[in-house]
Amino acid sequence: MPKTAQIFQTPKGFHDILPQDQKYWERLRKVVRTLAAEYGFKRIDSPIAEDSGLFSKTLGLSSDIVEKQTFTFKTKGGDSLTLRPEGTAGVMRAYIEHGLSVLPQPLKLFYFGPMFRYEQPQSGRYRQFYQFGFEVIGESDPVIDAQLIKVFYNIYSELGIKGLTVQINSIGCKVCRPGYRSLLKDYYRNRVKKLCSDCRRRFKENPLRLLDCKDEKCQLFKSQAPHTVDHLCKECHDHFKSVLEFLDELELPYNLNPFLVRGLDYYTKTVFEIWPDSAQTQVAALGAGGRFDDFIEVLGGKSTPAMGAAGGVERTVNLMKVQEIKVPSAGIRPKIFLIQLGDRAKKKSLVLFEEFRKAGLAPAEAFSKQSIKAQLRIADKMGTQISLILGQKEVMDGNIILREMSSGVQEIIPLEKILNEVKKRLKK
Repeated sequence: MPKTAQIFQTPKGFHDILPQDQKYWERLRKVVRTLAAEYGFKRIDSPIAEDSGLFSKTLGLSSDIVEKQTFTFKTKGGDSLTLRPEGTAGVMRAYIEHGLSVLPQPLKLFYFGPMFRYEQPQSGRYRQFYQFGFEVIGESDPVIDAQLIKVFYNIYSELGIKGLTVQINSIGCKVCRPGYRSLLKDYYRNRVKKLCSDCRRRFKENPLRLLDCKDEKCQLFKSQAPHTVDHLCKECHDHFKSVLEFLDELELPYNLNPFLVRGLDYYTKTVFEIWPDSAQTQVAALGAGGRFDDFIEVLGGKSTPAMGAAGGVERTVNLMKVQEIKVPSAGIRPKIFLIQLGDRAKKKSLVLFEEFRKAGLAPAEAFSKQSIKAQLRIADKMGTQISLILGQKEVMDGNIILREMSSGVQEIIPLEKILNEVKKRLKK
């Protein structure tokens, strides 16, 4: 009995980006690139794999990402590498490794690329997913926080996404956070047994993460927990007050969320998330970030303030579809279709294609098709303005047939004049 051929599919949690979806991705890339340039950000690309210690040291050993969600493997040489679960750690590592602190500060960097987390796939969540991120390194002024939030708000606004809201909070610093952590533990102490298993562990290792739990029974207890903003030191209080004043000046809508802490351990002071209209079926924030003033020092560098944020590409694209945002097709829409019939015409058409391409008028073609009718049908479906028809006779005579697709009118043109003739007609 013959063996059934194995049909391969994408691994669980991974996905293809098909041609019909590329226009959404290209639109997002273009908006990110444009705003990055307008706000003075330079592109940086870090490897998709880093030393595993980079993430355990910066994200926190007790974070869900490090404990449960990293793709970690040993190389043949015995090194432990991890596929990056987020982009900030690699950028900060590059900042130290390449001595970028000697450049004028603050240094503004942005990236766009794939991340990897071993989590349960669901709507808007994948094991390989794309993020774009912006980092501002070397400045502690609260105006940086406000402007970066505005950058992200503008990205989603520029895409046409409606109903945007900024959720914002301050989680303090290493001066005031220990006191708040003690208050939080006191509040939860008599409630620990009623929490989910993850939160019982968090209570011991990192109680601030209790506020990040999405479990319904834990949400009930969270609503009565002490607020971080009520227990900030003077520096953090003044910093957060200034951030909100800048946002008010920008007339950017925001909601104070006293339980917003983010899922990574490296954040200090300002944290924020950007959400769409709650009526949309959104399971997570479109974009989020915050300040991480201790990050570079933790990695062994000089104490350097920093602020950053990242946006999820797949969830943004999904929302663009839900909101039926019109996006122009990706790539160049050809205005010319090159039709050929016969071997000699096909050979000449290849040369003609290159001449038009070099002139910035790359035509569409179907060189593998033998029928003129079939090629004309393709040209009609593509909506090209002009078809150029080359048969054996035309090659021998040194001519080509120019067909206006809207009227069907055809005209014989000498081959040496066809490029200029097409240019002239397309200008009309």
